[in-house]
Parts: sequence; structure tokens; C-alpha cells
Amino acid sequence: MLIRIGFDIELQVTAPTALIHMLQVHPSRAGDLQGGENLELSPALHTDHYIDGFGNRCARVRIPQGVDSVRLRNHALVYDTGQPDPVHLEARQLAAAELPVETLPFVLPSRYCEVDSELLAFAWDHFGQVAPGWPRVQAICDFVHRHLRFDYGSARATRTALEGFREGTGVCRDFAHLAITLCRAMNIPARYATGYLGDIGVPIAPYPMDFSAWFEAYLGDRWYTFDARHNTPRIGRIVIARGRDAADVPITMVFGANTLKRFEVTTEEALG
Repeated sequence: MLIRIGFDIELQVTAPTALIHMLQVHPSRAGDLQGGENLELSPALHTDHYIDGFGNRCARVRIPQGVDSVRLRNHALVYDTGQPDPVHLEARQLAAAELPVETLPFVLPSRYCEVDSELLAFAWDHFGQVAPGWPRVQAICDFVHRHLRFDYGSARATRTALEGFREGTGVCRDFAHLAITLCRAMNIPARYATGYLGDIGVPIAPYPMDFSAWFEAYLGDRWYTFDARHNTPRIGRIVIARGRDAADVPITMVFGANTLKRFEVTTEEALG
């Protein structure tokens, strides 16, 4: 299938300053883009493009004196297999000494994932007797899915996994952070992912489209996609960026005061 993606984001800014954005499809999906992306920046400003330490495509926009708003727009068609997230019940959990060294940063605490907290003992108490590997990660997803109540009205950019655990509410990033933290507490490498996820093959959600967050766990010899918020395999995920947690993959980040004036996201199957 083909999936139509895009966004229209406008930020009111205090100039001079700089804007960092991660808004382009991840290099791992670049080969699926049909004709590339169509990223537009208004006004046309000097932009430095680079790849960060996690392999994500990033850009820094230099905003000079006299510019009080920046608008970013993009649209593209992406080929997708149309298959749901793979499920491999036999995928095994590696011992810490077996893990590839490049996965080790994803078992450590990070900005929003306090592995070295009360969640460490909680994880071992609740999941220590679950069969290691896929069943253990799925048990963590099941718990987070039940424990947190999805509520856009309660969204808070500073909420950590421990705070989400105590408050019992959050949005997709909070589901991902809590599941990541519980996985890492069990010595399972887990990383944060953000990108497009449309309502393909499921009922249309009763709220505006947004970017989504999920997580990936390292089992056997590869990373697998898990989603504690939806807790079911989904069709049409398109990754933008991956990192230790949301702090590593800001969709937009302005160095200074700013106000979000417009935020529209498109993710839908391209029919006809």
C-alpha cells in the first residue's frame, strides 16, 4: 500500500534564535519514499542538515532578527507492506554478557526513564517469574496498557516514567517511557521511537491526527516493535527518529521562547 504523510507546523519565535527539528522520515525508510519528501520552510532560512548519534536525520534552522514565525510543511507518499507489526513469540532475551555492545546504552537510565528508582524492584516483583523473552516484554506491555489511562488533557512534556506510573495517566510517550523503563529494569534493551501511525485497519480515532510514540525491544538478534498504548500489532508505522527517550528525539525544539500557532499531521492510506 501507499501511505500519504505530511504536516503543517507553525511556531511563533523570539529572534534571533535557532530551531532544531526531526521531521523527515528515518533513513531506514528512505527507500520506501515515492519521489522523496517535499519539505518547505517559510520564510526560506539557512538550514544545517546532519545525522545525530542515533542515526536520525536532523536539521538546525538559523532564525535571524526580524523573523517572528517559522512554518514547516511536508508531504510525501511512502510504500508500506500493509502487514502488521511482526510477532515472534520465540524471540529470546539475551543475558547482559551476550548483548551487542551497541545495545547497552538502552539498558541504562535516561532523562525520562528512571530505571534506578522504585520501578526496578517493581519490575522484578511483577515480571521476574514471567518467561524471559517475548512473553516478558508482552507482559510489560499488558501491564502498562492497563495501568495508564490515555488522556490528551493530561499531557505534560516533563512527565517521567516514574511520574506516569504514580499518576496513572498520560499520552503515547508516557506509555512508551514506562514500558521502556520496566524492560530496562529487566535487562532488556529498549529504545524510544517516534513517527507516523495512522488509523489504518482500525476504527478512526475521535481526535486530530498527531505524531505517535512507541518503543522497540532487543530480543534475539534484532529490534522488535512494541506499543504499550495500543497493545496490538498495527499497520503502517513510519519511523522518524529513535533514541533513549523523548529527550533524544524532539520533533521541534526552539532555543528560546516560542508559541505553537499551527499543528496539523496527515497519515492515511492513499486510495485510488
